[in-house]
Amino acid sequence: MAVASNLCRIVITGVGTVAPIGVGKDAFWKSLLSGQSGIGHLHAIPPEGFPSKLAAEVQDFDPQLIYCRKALKVMSRDTALGVAAASLAMKDAGLSNGVIDPERLGVSYGCGRISSTPDDLFQAAASSLNEKHRFEFERFGEEALDKIAPLWFIKKLPNMPACHISIEHDARGPNNTITSRDASGLQALAEGMNVILRDAADVMIVGACSSNIHPVDITKFHLFESLTRREDDPQAACRPFDVTRDGTVVGEGGAAFVIETLDHALRRGAPIYAEVLAVGQGCDGTGWHNGSGGRGVARAVQAAVRKAGIEPTDIGHINAHGKSTQRDDLVEARGYHWGLGDAARRIPVTAMKSYFGNCDAGAGAVELAGSVLALKHGVLPSTLNYRIPDPRCQLNVVHGDPIELRNFTAMSVNRTSMGQSVAAIIRAV
Repeated sequence: MAVASNLCRIVITGVGTVAPIGVGKDAFWKSLLSGQSGIGHLHAIPPEGFPSKLAAEVQDFDPQLIYCRKALKVMSRDTALGVAAASLAMKDAGLSNGVIDPERLGVSYGCGRISSTPDDLFQAAASSLNEKHRFEFERFGEEALDKIAPLWFIKKLPNMPACHISIEHDARGPNNTITSRDASGLQALAEGMNVILRDAADVMIVGACSSNIHPVDITKFHLFESLTRREDDPQAACRPFDVTRDGTVVGEGGAAFVIETLDHALRRGAPIYAEVLAVGQGCDGTGWHNGSGGRGVARAVQAAVRKAGIEPTDIGHINAHGKSTQRDDLVEARGYHWGLGDAARRIPVTAMKSYFGNCDAGAGAVELAGSVLALKHGVLPSTLNYRIPDPRCQLNVVHGDPIELRNFTAMSVNRTSMGQSVAAIIRAV
C-alpha cells in the first residue's frame, strides 16, 4: 500500500470524553478496562410511568468545565456535555487560544434533536386555550408568546454545541453541524477531514454529543427503538449480540477530537493517538423499513476498506454499533458478513453500548474514543453481558477479560434505524 505524504495524512491529537463511565479520557478508559458499567436506575427524572426505568447518566459532570458560567444559562444538557468534551480535547492536544490562527481552526460537530420539557411551554399553551379548552392561534400570538422565555429557543438548536465550541476556542474557520442521529459523530469526523484536506483549515475540532435523559426521548425510544424492560440488574441490562437481549438503554454523553495533518502535528510536537485512514458511508434504501436489510452497513465498511487501501483481514478489531435490540444487532451482523466476507467471523468485535447505553447522536463519538484509547494502550475492552452468543450473528465478540491487541488497525461503525451507516478506520501511528 502506498503511503500518502504527511500533508495528506489526518491524525488525532486530542481526545475529550464526557460519558456515564467517566469524565475525561483517563476515567473513561479506566472504566472500560475494569468492566465498570455506567447503567443504573433512572435518577434525573421520576421513573414512574416509563416502561423502561434504566438509564446511563453522567453523574459526575462538573459545570466548571464550561468556559463561562453565564453561558450555561443558554445551554441545554446536550450542549454542555459537548462543549465540555471539546474543552478536554483541546487541552489534551496542548492547544490554547492563539496557538492556532483562528481563521485556520474550525469545528464540525454532531448533535441530535434537543427536546423541550413540558414546563418550557406549559404556561404558553394554557394561555392559548379558550373557554372550551380548545387551542386558539390568535391567543397564542397575543398572549402566550409573553409566557415563553426569550432565549428558550436558543437552548434547543442543534448547532449550539458547535457555536459555543467556536466561541470558547476562538475558532473562526469552517463551522458545521451534523444531525444524522447515530451516524452524526463519524460523519462529523469525515467532514472535518475534508475541510483540512481542501486546505480550508489547519486544525478541526470534531465530535458529537446528545442527552436522551428526557421524558419525551424515553417515550419515543420505547415506541420506536425498543428499550430494555430489565430492572433487577441494571448493569446487565444492555447485552449486545447476546441471544437474550431485549432492548437498549437511553444514555447521554459526548466526545471530541482534535484532528490535523501529520505534518502539522509533527511540526508543533503534538501527541499523536492514531491516524484516520478513511471514513465510508452507505444506506440501505428508502422508506421506514430500509434499515432492515443490512446493506447500508455492508456498503459503509466496504467503502471504508477501499478508501483506506487495506483488506478486511487487515482490521484488528471492530467497535460495533451494538445497540442491543434483536433487530438492530442482527441487521448489523448481517452487514458485516456481506461487507467483509469470511473475515467477519474472525475479527474481534467489541460493543461499548454495554457500558454506557445509547446516547443517539453522541454515541459514535464516545465509542470512537474507546477505540482510539485501545490503540494507545494496546488493549481491547470486552463487551459486557455477552453470555449466550446469538447463533444468527456469528461474530467474534470479545467478552470476559480485555484482550491484548496484536493488530493496531480498528474500524468503528454506527448506523441509524433508517439504514444510514458509517464506518471509520483508524490506525496507530
